[in-house]
Amino acid sequence: MLRNLEKQATEGRAEMGKEGLRRELGLLRATLLGIGGTLSAGNFVILGHAIGLAGSAIVIVVISCGIISLLTMFSYCELGTIIPSAGSEYTFAKVAYGGFTAFITGWFEWLSNMFYAALSSVGFAYVISYFVPINIPLTAVLMIIIFTIINIRGAKEVGTTESLLTLTVLAILAIYVFSGWLQSQAMSPFELSAPKGLTGAFQATAFLFELYLGAEAVAVAQGEIKNPEKTIPRAMILSSLALIVIYTTIVYVTVRTVPPDILGEQASPITYVAEHLMGKLGAVLVTIGIAIAGLAAINEAIMAQSRILFALSRDGYLPRALGRTHRRFSTPHVAIVVSSVFTIALAATGFINFIVYAVNLGFIIGFSTVNLSLIKLRRRRPRLRRPFKAPGYPILPVVGIGTSLFLLLFIEPAVLIMGLELSIIALLAYYIRMIGYTRIRLAFGGLSLGIGGFVALLAYLVRSGFISLTPNFPAITNILIFISAVHVLAGILNITVKS
Repeated sequence: MLRNLEKQATEGRAEMGKEGLRRELGLLRATLLGIGGTLSAGNFVILGHAIGLAGSAIVIVVISCGIISLLTMFSYCELGTIIPSAGSEYTFAKVAYGGFTAFITGWFEWLSNMFYAALSSVGFAYVISYFVPINIPLTAVLMIIIFTIINIRGAKEVGTTESLLTLTVLAILAIYVFSGWLQSQAMSPFELSAPKGLTGAFQATAFLFELYLGAEAVAVAQGEIKNPEKTIPRAMILSSLALIVIYTTIVYVTVRTVPPDILGEQASPITYVAEHLMGKLGAVLVTIGIAIAGLAAINEAIMAQSRILFALSRDGYLPRALGRTHRRFSTPHVAIVVSSVFTIALAATGFINFIVYAVNLGFIIGFSTVNLSLIKLRRRRPRLRRPFKAPGYPILPVVGIGTSLFLLLFIEPAVLIMGLELSIIALLAYYIRMIGYTRIRLAFGGLSLGIGGFVALLAYLVRSGFISLTPNFPAITNILIFISAVHVLAGILNITVKS
């Protein structure tokens, strides 16, 4: 078992060449992929609700979310250099634990990235609607289709697109921060306030947990990153630190300029403050910047979700067809299209707050699994070659697990129920795949024959008068006979069909 773990880890560096994906992303593109993937339009839209929960203490909340994310990013860095293969959290869990633990990790990681892509597309539509009357679900769906096509064309195109979009967004946000900073110098000293106390601050933290999830995109795309042993940890840490600075300064300027109680009522608080600072033209400029951020996040999320589905297929947990790569572009085009179809269905609902909590639930599970995988591999394989070693072991991974799980207490209960239902579906999908289709078909065939025979007996008893259901028993009998015939036929076909 231990030798197998070491073999999986050490051979991961060469694995992507066999998979057919190309390593085309350098340090700059990988770092911008992490930054751009998290500067989602949806993140700027949901700030209003979070400010309503935490007040001006939202500044501390944003910093706390960044620190929590950074703790786990160190684990990502170490595992990413050991196992630089597509799949991120799923691949780490596969090497450390295997079996259902790996599958359920990949399952929720895939779902969370789909929710994140939906959130980014819906957030983009909401931001645009601030000035232009549009159909929000339709606009979100169109954006997903466009970036699905871009992702099919290749990782280089994805990285180039992401870099250009991210640099544009950063330039516009810098103008916003600079304008707010100049005006804030003449104001009274900044005071922290939390109208709902610690409970509100914790609720805001759980709500904004996904602010820093874009840095995780570097791990998801690690199979397409050049010189992964050095580039992966550098890109993850640089993007995480940059995001803490970016979000903190933006939020500080926002709550410093306009009182939190007013911001909590705004659908797009950043645009509202931009109009207050720079007039209508400034609001339009910032709206364009946030909209571009939404495009970059859609781009990253579609890339991430397809790589996870690709990895699950590669390892036999899902049908092999999902792992096919395009002959010309060397991208997992089938996984991209399938994931995008589900994302379109989610985006068409337009429910942004529910989607946010769903994203957070999946990534809390993923963050916990990454830290657990690091701890297990450190204990079981202490001499395994580690180009990057996470600092503060085992304290930081344990703190990362504890803080992530603590936030589950403040997740919307409806989302937790949905998570339980999705876990049951994952359990069924896993065991159906592991048992094999032939055995499942035979089992269903026998079950169908049994049900058909039982219903036939019931029809006989009703017709004979042993069971009296209604005065109109002939109609009931005919229905039961039909049901029996369908089940018997289904049973025969399932049992006799060739494998």
